[in-house]
Amino acid sequence: MSLLVTHARLITVPAGTDDPGYIDDGWMLVEGGRIAAIGSGTPDVVADETLDVAGAFVAPGFVSSHSHLFTSGLRGLGVADTLYGWCDSMLGSTAHMTPEQMYWSTLHGSLDFLSNGVTTAYNFTDPLQAWESMVDGKRTGTAGIRGLEYHFRQADATRDAGIRFVDASGMDVTAGTADEVFERFAAEVAHTRSMDPDFALGSSIMGQVQWSPHPDAAEFEVEAMRRYGVTNQAHFLESPEAIEHQQSKFALYRDAGALGLGLMFGHFIQTTPEIIEQAVAGGASMSWQPASNGRLASGVAHVPEMLAMGMKVGVGLDDQACTDVSDPWQNMRMGIYMQRARTKDPLSMMPERMLRLHTLGGAEIMGVDDRVGSLEVGKFADFVVVDPRSPDVGPLWHPVRSYVLAMSPRNLKAVYVGGRLVDAAGVSTNPLAAEASAKVHELPAALVPLRGHPH
Repeated sequence: MSLLVTHARLITVPAGTDDPGYIDDGWMLVEGGRIAAIGSGTPDVVADETLDVAGAFVAPGFVSSHSHLFTSGLRGLGVADTLYGWCDSMLGSTAHMTPEQMYWSTLHGSLDFLSNGVTTAYNFTDPLQAWESMVDGKRTGTAGIRGLEYHFRQADATRDAGIRFVDASGMDVTAGTADEVFERFAAEVAHTRSMDPDFALGSSIMGQVQWSPHPDAAEFEVEAMRRYGVTNQAHFLESPEAIEHQQSKFALYRDAGALGLGLMFGHFIQTTPEIIEQAVAGGASMSWQPASNGRLASGVAHVPEMLAMGMKVGVGLDDQACTDVSDPWQNMRMGIYMQRARTKDPLSMMPERMLRLHTLGGAEIMGVDDRVGSLEVGKFADFVVVDPRSPDVGPLWHPVRSYVLAMSPRNLKAVYVGGRLVDAAGVSTNPLAAEASAKVHELPAALVPLRGHPH
């Protein structure tokens, strides 16, 4: 099947340039789920189906380079807390969830991302080692370990939702012998790699050195990166508590050789110029979560400075339990406003740059920019249709800037993955959507008797 999109305000976000690639009256031809041609004016091509968007924006589906999709049934928790207290509230609940409950919550979260225009996500699965409360940013690493099915069902849910994803799992190096740790991780990677590679875009490590008491945790992760050919994203320097302890862990990754293997740092807020310099020199990148950082009172990452030093940066929505609404436009605006308020310089974060970071930038640090993140010939036809007249935002003096600053999910009319409609005005086309909603609404009644009502 082929699809021809016509009369679009096309934003392509092409690679290799800072230009957003805006075409005022653009068209796009989709064949076999991929972009076959792009142009302006009246197309001299035919297709099985024509989608006339009548002046609406057509732009790349958003990429979330840092996400926890299993949290979709846990919104509104830990509102009075910073990171560790919030984790006690939210992950203290998942500690009692079954693999099937995790499946439905992850499916619900994946469909929620799609309904808000996010078509690709780096997804941290809830680790097999259950959450334990942390004191001074430390943990014992002695919590119980769950069976592999707990991870498998989370990966299955992202697959069944139809979102493109990189699947990240924790190695939980304090649970068992080294052989057991690697055998467990290898099984998780194999499960994801058995899926359709057009949707399961890769496997990754949920870097746990920040929280792990194991002295060789970084070496374990580096060995797994080399042995299995996977990437690694570590939650790092996020919370304003125990900053010196957090910063001391940077040397563990550096000395183990993780930076040269393309380690991604998630959040990377409580840092120093020296740490940033070493991270850039080593080849590391970072994922920035503006809305999450604000919700959890974590602080503001020095993203403009990192970019100026040559660090690659992507943007993530983090998760529904710490952003509550999976709104990439809100996320972009928060990022712009935070940086401008911090630097008192409007040029420190312009809308065009912010859009690039939440699309192609995220794809780049995830290593999937050859397939997603922009509307270019040969890439997957993952795109959003956004109508600036419904509701009407007035004249588009600077269309791309208005796309970032004035649009919201209420303007989002359709989401396509591979040229196939997956959501229309917030209504999913997935046959499992209604059941996912029903299952997620059962969680409070199931979990409260087990752990009490979380704060």
